[in-house]
Amino acid sequence: MTEFENEFTWGRAISQNTTDEFHEKFEKAVDDAKKEFGKKYPLIINGQEIYSDETFFVTSPSDSQITIGEFSKATISDTNDAISSAKNAFEIWSNTSYLKRAEIFRECADYFSSRKFFLTAIMTFENGKNRFEAMGDVDEAIDFMRFYAFQLEKNKGFYKQTSHPNPREKTQTIMKPYGVWGIIAPFNFPSAIAIGMTTGALITGNTAVLKPASTAPLSSFYFVNFLFSKIPNGAINFVTGSGSTLGKTLIESKDVDGIAFTGSREVGMQGFQEFTKTTTKPFISEMGGKNPAIVTKNADLDKASEGVMNAAFGFGGQKCSACSRVYVHNDVADQFISKIVEKTKKLRIGMPWQKDVFLGPVINNDAKIKFENAVNLAKQDGEILTGGIVLNSSELEKGYFVEPTIVTKLPEDHKLVKEELFLPFLCIQRYDTLDDAIKLANQTEYGLTAGIFSNDEKQLEEFFSKIQAGVVYANRFASATTAALVSSQPFVGWKNSGSTGKGAGGENYLQQFMRSQTQTRCD
Repeated sequence: MTEFENEFTWGRAISQNTTDEFHEKFEKAVDDAKKEFGKKYPLIINGQEIYSDETFFVTSPSDSQITIGEFSKATISDTNDAISSAKNAFEIWSNTSYLKRAEIFRECADYFSSRKFFLTAIMTFENGKNRFEAMGDVDEAIDFMRFYAFQLEKNKGFYKQTSHPNPREKTQTIMKPYGVWGIIAPFNFPSAIAIGMTTGALITGNTAVLKPASTAPLSSFYFVNFLFSKIPNGAINFVTGSGSTLGKTLIESKDVDGIAFTGSREVGMQGFQEFTKTTTKPFISEMGGKNPAIVTKNADLDKASEGVMNAAFGFGGQKCSACSRVYVHNDVADQFISKIVEKTKKLRIGMPWQKDVFLGPVINNDAKIKFENAVNLAKQDGEILTGGIVLNSSELEKGYFVEPTIVTKLPEDHKLVKEELFLPFLCIQRYDTLDDAIKLANQTEYGLTAGIFSNDEKQLEEFFSKIQAGVVYANRFASATTAALVSSQPFVGWKNSGSTGKGAGGENYLQQFMRSQTQTRCD
């Protein structure tokens, strides 16, 4: 059994003093990525590449004149064919040795590792992540594949002999796959989340139909393209197109035995209710957050302002774990605000593949319009401290660029304080006591991530004891609420942030894709 080790590319480059080499490899990869633009991409159904007559174009959110690719537009009939193919492939794939399944995914991880700079460069164009964020995304996909292979082997395919007081009864438990899984993935982690969910289903012996986000389908195509010829025809299927059509088809199909979904609470809850309205079936969902950070009067304000800024504005706040609320003690609020506003104003906004760019575009025009609406509300009901502007200089006018925005003086029950925006938008609120701050932080339907900054150990213990979130951090200046690492920090949502209470990248994740059977043999 191969032990698990995180890929951690940028972190290793820093520790090994090879950051110049990292940047050189990335710049070369950008040139290689550009050669791929504009190609046609098929559906993959039953082991066959299918090019549809009807297609759609994916363009870069940084520059709409850059065509990432032309993708086949799947129909309801195509999706049903994919489901049927997955159903037909289930018996042979589920009976494949767990050791063989683990080996295949380790090979795929090695392939991704060998091409990670190319895949990173593709992503910077595809969804607008800068090179560090994109590399983290690809690294996480690699980590998911390797960690789940490690877990499968460590648990011997989730087979366990049990004891019985009657020596004539030989008992054991084994976890078995359900069948066909529909995988519905988001744009913001087009490699990590799409691949992580699909790997969870496949490596445990299920078959799958993957529907990536229509704004960012290329990253997961490379995964399916590598994998589909190495496993039985139909075990993995890839359909691209409208989520409202294809996702709906997957959720409404009686032949789909499980759904793994990452996206908004609204879509996730609707999907869960529809999928389980007539029968009990597993629906694994991660549905966003409205993640708070608390800054106490005992905090290091330089670290706090850095950590909150990175968590709020990394990838334009388009992470379910992004910090969108910060509660600051009255005694230090003015100092904290001064520091975070100053840091935010210095962030470089531009083409995300450029070396020193921190913030690229939001994903599409709908997101830009949502930003404009949020800014109007903030001006009406609060005070904007910095940002609030759509950027349309000659360099940026063909993309969807907005300024990172900080707002204060909003009522605690205000829409901007309560609702997930998925934008570079941070609300600063003040508080008097830590108990008040924790209560305010918990007053949300979500419970994904949260952070605190304090040098008082008792305050940290109180925070960890009372905060209602699945992934929590203390004094993390690299990012107050984001960037969980596979194995070390399983990613799990409480309340309406998730449906199962078991974290991706954790030791309990794979068991969600299986059901237990107890077997008894009598002499």
